Amino acid sequence: MNIIVIRRVCFICLFLLQVIFTLAQTDPLPSWNEGATKDAIISFVKDVSTEGSDKFVPKEYRIATFDNDGTLWCEKPLIQGLYVGYRVKKMAAKNPALRKKQPYKAILEGDKAYLHKLTEKDLVSLIIQTHTGTSEAEFDQDVREFFNTAKDHNGKAMHQLLYQPQLELLQFLRDNGFRVYICSGGTIEFVRAISQEYYGIPSEQVIGTRFKYLYKDSANINDLYRQPAIVSFNDKQEKPVNIRYHIGKRPILACGNEGGGGDIYMLRYSQGNTYPSLQLLVDHDDNERESAYAEKDNKSLNWAKKYGWQVISMKKDWKRIFPE
Repeated sequence: MNIIVIRRVCFICLFLLQVIFTLAQTDPLPSWNEGATKDAIISFVKDVSTEGSDKFVPKEYRIATFDNDGTLWCEKPLIQGLYVGYRVKKMAAKNPALRKKQPYKAILEGDKAYLHKLTEKDLVSLIIQTHTGTSEAEFDQDVREFFNTAKDHNGKAMHQLLYQPQLELLQFLRDNGFRVYICSGGTIEFVRAISQEYYGIPSEQVIGTRFKYLYKDSANINDLYRQPAIVSFNDKQEKPVNIRYHIGKRPILACGNEGGGGDIYMLRYSQGNTYPSLQLLVDHDDNERESAYAEKDNKSLNWAKKYGWQVISMKKDWKRIFPE
């Protein structure tokens, strides 16, 4: 091979490497596979944030809402469920009688058969018992201790259960003038404890299930106290209600997940916007890297097909799921 051919080959290789490097540097969603879903997201964001575009949306209306469990971090195991177990252990240490009382006994002994029989009413009651009776300062400290020390059944810390592709999407939206909100079925103060650290989302941009609070101002006390009553359970039809209550505007982008049908009304509410909008639904179809599961009635995916939402396949659309 003569020297001219060698030089040409080297030049072509260097050129290709530069192209690859440039693409890697400019790709806002590097953990997403190339395809229709990624293209739809990038095109939408660029269209609504580019002045002169026929789909341009003023910055004050560029609002995005994301569910949390199963959308931004995993929900199998349910992280707030792990916190319930953490609280039960602390409560039983102070009150040993709880070790013989259900459902505390089943939680402490890992009796899955008993726990699977708990109704939604039982679970709500359990959350109330483990999440109330303290001041807000005490609760916040306890939650932060949990996030700093807790592990899942595989030994992963809580921050390792975030979805890396979604972290990139959150940043991509912020880079293009979006205000991003979490709209979670989890309790609002639980999520607020880590929203800034985990997602870059300030606590005032978190919407969630709310307890009744009582303000106390007396000797050595100046704080809110958590009462054993839920004011708003932020799920299904309640999500649009609370979005209006907290934000006062419809989101132009809404992202939830299939698995419990809890996010479909948030996506429909977004779709009623007078501005262009995009709805995203995460499909848990990757049993190798995460947990594959689906709704018995397939309602979320059926609505996605009916209303033209963009379905995110974990298996096909995400190069990797969790942070390295």
